[in-house]
Amino acid sequence: MPSLAVSRSAEEPLTPQKRRLRSNSTAAPETPFSSPTKRKSPRRCLDSTPSSHPNFSTRNDSIEPISNSSKSPAEELSEDFSEILNWNPRDASQVSAVKEALHVSTAPPTIVCREEEQRRVFDFCRACVEKEQSGSLYVCGCPGTGKSLSMEKVSNKLIEWARDGGFDPPEVLSINCTALTSSSQIFGKIVENGYVKVKGTAAPLQHLQNLYSQKQQSSSSKMLLIIADELDYLITKDRAVLHDLFMLTTLPFSRCILIGIANAIDLADRFLPKLQSLNCKPLVVTYRAYSKDQIIRILQERLMVLPHVVFHPQALELCARKVAAASGDMRKALSVCRSAVEVLEAEVRESTNNMDSDTRENSVVSHFLPCITHFISNVKIDHMAAALSKAFRTPVIDTIQSLPQHQQIILCSAVKFFRGGKKDTIVGELNKSYVETCKSRMIPPVGISEFLSMCRVLNDQGLVKLGQSRGDDKLKRVTLTVDEADINFALQVIYGLNHNQNQSIASVSASELFANLMNANRNAGLGVGREFVSLGPVCNRRVPILLHKLGRREPKKAEKRKKMEETNH
Repeated sequence: MPSLAVSRSAEEPLTPQKRRLRSNSTAAPETPFSSPTKRKSPRRCLDSTPSSHPNFSTRNDSIEPISNSSKSPAEELSEDFSEILNWNPRDASQVSAVKEALHVSTAPPTIVCREEEQRRVFDFCRACVEKEQSGSLYVCGCPGTGKSLSMEKVSNKLIEWARDGGFDPPEVLSINCTALTSSSQIFGKIVENGYVKVKGTAAPLQHLQNLYSQKQQSSSSKMLLIIADELDYLITKDRAVLHDLFMLTTLPFSRCILIGIANAIDLADRFLPKLQSLNCKPLVVTYRAYSKDQIIRILQERLMVLPHVVFHPQALELCARKVAAASGDMRKALSVCRSAVEVLEAEVRESTNNMDSDTRENSVVSHFLPCITHFISNVKIDHMAAALSKAFRTPVIDTIQSLPQHQQIILCSAVKFFRGGKKDTIVGELNKSYVETCKSRMIPPVGISEFLSMCRVLNDQGLVKLGQSRGDDKLKRVTLTVDEADINFALQVIYGLNHNQNQSIASVSASELFANLMNANRNAGLGVGREFVSLGPVCNRRVPILLHKLGRREPKKAEKRKKMEETNH
C-alpha cells in the first residue's frame, strides 16, 4: 500500500529530530501533526523539579500565582470573612467606638424627632432678635427627651442666622442650676461672666434691675440669651429668685431672652402666678416622651457613624419598646444599649477563655476564630433582654415576679379594672373582674375566702391598699399602690415555640400572659399540673405556672363527644 509506505518513510527521519527538539530548551512549539507528548505519572511529577518539567517554561505564567502563594486556605478564608464582618467584639478599639457613639455626652450631628419643638424655640428667639425686645420661654418635658441638647443646637443656629442676616449675634449664657451653691447665685453668674458691666457695689440683682430700667447706650445694646437648665432648683419658699429672674424680661429696657428648662409642666402656673396677672406668662414648649419608633430612629442615627452593623434589628426594637413603655427616656435607652454591648463583650470573652489550650495553639483553628466569632458578633435579643433586666430591676418587680399565679391575676384584674379612670373599687367588684379573667383564660378561680386572704397578702406586701369596713369584707375599698408599668414589665414575656427559628417578640400584660402560655403548651403537647414552664430560650428565668387540667382531657372529651354525636345521628 503506497500510502502506508509514504507515511512510514516520512515517520522515520522525523523521530530522531523530534527527540532532539524535545531535549532542546529553545525548540519551536509543536505542530499539530507531531505526536503527542508522553505524560509522567503523578509521583514522578511531584518528585521532579520545576526546571526538569518538560512544559514548565510554557506554563510558568499560568501557575505562578498559585505556586508562589504563601497563604494557607484557612488564612484566605479568614480574610474573606474579615472583609465581610467588619465588627469584631474582640477588638477593644471597635467596642470603645460603639460605646462612645452610644454615650450620653456624645452629641449627635443632627437631632431627629424634635424638629417641631426646635422650630418653635428658634422662631421665638429670632423674633426677639429682629425686634430687639426681651422675652421668656419655658421648655418642659420628661427627663431624657432632648430638651438641653435642643437648646444648644438652637443657640448655635441662632448665632449663624444673625451673622448671615446682618444682625448683631446675641451673647449666649448657659447655666446649670444644679451647680449653683445658692439659688440667688444665678444673678451673680450673669454679672461675673462679663455680659453686663458692673458699676458700683450694688448687689447683682439690683444692678441688673437698674440696668434694664433705663435706656442703654448703643455700645452695650447686645442681646443676651440666658439658658437656665434645671430651673426647678431655683424654687424657694418665697419663690422670690424664680420670680425675679423672669421679671428681668419684663423691664422696659431689658434686652434679655430667658429660656428656662425643667421637667414640671405646670411650673409657670404654680410658681409664677404674678407673671400671669401681668400678662407676662412665658411661652411654654412641651417635649413629649419618646415613642418606640422615635427611639429606634434616634438609635439608628447614632449608629450610622459606625462602619459596621452592631445591633440586630429585633434587639433595638425590644429596647425601644421597653424604654418607651416605661418612661420614654432616651438616656435610659442609650444606657441599656451600652450595657447590651458589655454583655456581648463578656460572652465573647468567656467563649474565648473556655477554648482548649491545644485548640488555641493549632494554627488552622486559630485562623478560623473570626468565622466562629461571626455567630456571636452582633448584639441579639438575649443580650438586650439581659441588659433590660439589669436596668429595670427593682424590688417591686422582683416581688411581683415571685408572687403565685392567682395573686398575679388579681393584680392584672386590678390594672384592667382601673384602666378606665377609676382610682379604687370594692373587693366584691374586684372579685368579679378576677373571676372573669380566670374564666376567659380557662383557669379555675378560687373562692371568695381565699380571694380575701390573697388580697390581705398583697396589702401586706404594699402592692394594694385595703380599706376598713365594719360589716362585710366585700365592701372594703381596694386601691392599687404600684404603677401599672411595673406590673406590665414584671409579667411581660418573650416567647417562641421553635428554637431554631427567629423568635417573635411580644410584650403583653399579665392578663394576656396566661392565654399565650396555654396555647403554647397545647401546641407543644406539654403536660399539665403544677410545674415550671420555660418562657423561651431568650428568657432564662422560669416562672411557675399552674396549668389547667384541660390540657390532657380536652382531646379525650372531644373524641367522646364526637362518638356520641355520631351515635345520635
